[in-house]
Amino acid sequence: MLQLTDVLSKVRTYLPQADLDPVKQAYVFASKAHDGQMRRSGEPYVVHPLGVTSIIADLRLDVPSLCAGLLHDCVEDTHATLDDIKNLFGEEIAFLVDGVTKLGKIPWNTKEERQAENFRKMLVAMARDLRVILVKLADRTDNMRTLDHMPPDKQERIARETMEIYAPLANRLGIQWVKVELEDLSFKYLHPVDYQKLAGELARSDRDRKRYTEDTARLIRSVLEEGGVKGAEVTGRIKHLWGIWSKMQRTGRELEQINDVVGFRVLTETVPECWHALGILHAKWTPVPGRFKDFINLPKPNMYQSLHTSVMGPQHERIEIQVRTREMHRTAEQGIAAHWLYKEGRPLVAADEKKFAWLRQLVEWQKDVRDPTEFIESVKVDLFGDEVYVFTPKGDVKAFPKGATPVDFAFAVHSQVGEHCSGARVNGQMVPLRYQLRSGDTIEILTNPHQKPNKDWLKFVATSKAKAKIRQVVRDEARTRARDLGRELLDRELRKYGAGLARAEKSGELAEGAKRLRLTSSEELVAMVGYGKITPTAAVAEILPAERRTGEHGAVGPIAKLISKVTGRAPSGIKVQGMDDLLIRYARCCNPVPGDPIVGSISHGRGVIVHRRDCKKSLDSDPERRVDVEWDTTHKSQRPVAIQVLCIDKPGLLANISKAFGETGVNISQANCRATEEGKAINTFEFNVSDLDQLRN
Repeated sequence: MLQLTDVLSKVRTYLPQADLDPVKQAYVFASKAHDGQMRRSGEPYVVHPLGVTSIIADLRLDVPSLCAGLLHDCVEDTHATLDDIKNLFGEEIAFLVDGVTKLGKIPWNTKEERQAENFRKMLVAMARDLRVILVKLADRTDNMRTLDHMPPDKQERIARETMEIYAPLANRLGIQWVKVELEDLSFKYLHPVDYQKLAGELARSDRDRKRYTEDTARLIRSVLEEGGVKGAEVTGRIKHLWGIWSKMQRTGRELEQINDVVGFRVLTETVPECWHALGILHAKWTPVPGRFKDFINLPKPNMYQSLHTSVMGPQHERIEIQVRTREMHRTAEQGIAAHWLYKEGRPLVAADEKKFAWLRQLVEWQKDVRDPTEFIESVKVDLFGDEVYVFTPKGDVKAFPKGATPVDFAFAVHSQVGEHCSGARVNGQMVPLRYQLRSGDTIEILTNPHQKPNKDWLKFVATSKAKAKIRQVVRDEARTRARDLGRELLDRELRKYGAGLARAEKSGELAEGAKRLRLTSSEELVAMVGYGKITPTAAVAEILPAERRTGEHGAVGPIAKLISKVTGRAPSGIKVQGMDDLLIRYARCCNPVPGDPIVGSISHGRGVIVHRRDCKKSLDSDPERRVDVEWDTTHKSQRPVAIQVLCIDKPGLLANISKAFGETGVNISQANCRATEEGKAINTFEFNVSDLDQLRN
């Protein structure tokens, strides 16, 4: 079992002069605080903070980070408080611990909202001090290493969150070994059958592959020596499991058909030697067209630099080769941690602060995002790294996610440019706003002071900044329209009783009515009437006392008055805030089935539209229009769904698929099957299911 002495020995290899007494004190404090607590594995709980601290030492971080690793769970899981940590260990360590402590005391509506807000808090802390996320990544890595002891549902949930958030974050921070480990561990729990199969196939062919790798590495080293590149370090390695499996899924090939499972790396001392080595390799073996990438002159946003090429190597095998300097390699593996230099107490030097300006931009952009679920979705967009590099008219390079458009570019320049974007020129030619940017494009934005963002822009923009700003403008306009309509409807209703809106505002009756309806202000009451969440009749019943109203209408619940009740029809299978007889429509974009997490959105004249909670279109709806909905478990109905099956085209395939449907008791109502030129088959089947379990089967 890991001991504190093991961690301290590791730390002394890179901090030989550091005072490690605070680390020892933190270990004693954590041991006492967690005394009596056990992990699911049966080990004492303190092995987890010790494991986290060992990973922090692998990242070669400072003493405060090591202390935070030992103390990170104390506030959340023990009687210790943040003030205790502040008094004993100081402000700096307390700040790091607070940054990774979950928000356990705020009553969020859903688990998703709680997770989103936890992540938002961590990002804000991380923007002030990047050590927060490095400690959190160490925490997540240790938890993933011991995930075997968790129940299957938690394994899947934690692995999915790791794959969607933490592995991309490690990639964005440039910490390659953490990213690779998190992806492979997530793969193990998200696709256990595929993971075991692939690991077994690689193990069976390991001896032959290892011999080929060693022989080829020696040959490359010899070729470089003969060509004049002396002292280059050449290594070969098998790509990580998730990377290989992802490629198999993309190409529809089996493992034996993937011909670049092994990659080779050449490390030199200088950048000129990198280019010299590349020339020698291309002279020796034929390069594969379209596979060369120069990340030395165009580094990735996470500081990664290298030359990538593929060649037809020994035994006519296609191999991938990366060429970089030793310093670039250290940055490629350790990312921001490789640049952890201290100057006058500042955690990062100015040059590194600039390289991670994307993080502060990310936090700034999210200030406009009020909905937690929308926030976490936009963070995922910003973290995934497929990027294109384009030029401004002045020749500056800007990086965007794949699929970005001129509108994304416009909002990246400035919010005002984005809001008034009316057209774009790419390489001197006019293009539609939905044009997808390509690396090397030069972008010029045309503006018009009368132009405003269009809701349709949300269908094609790719960056979270553009989405957040467009949604904000669209919602502000919708709120203005709702307020204007609400004032008109309220005034008309109040006049029926000899009153008026202006008089109700002046007398304070409008504000009192808002309080009785548990709204924050009279403005919110007016807006709720305009949105249709509260009827004018229900609002006036709270604004005017009973004696001033003749022909009492009575106060009616806002949701009940929002949508006309429909009689003489079958129940919908959905309850809206406990009621089951309202007009319900299922969104076609995500087609929810019983068992899916769902959310409702009010639509004037069309009732409540029900979306899956993770549906992107539900995020585009105004949060003011959202209502709580749930499946009515007493009501049994069939929901139409469609699934797509992508596979290798083989004789008898369709018969086998149809048989699989029949064996689960499902009847196919419609099918669309076609073969592609690449030997794949794309099959879409429509059928009815009673719930999510049947769909999964």
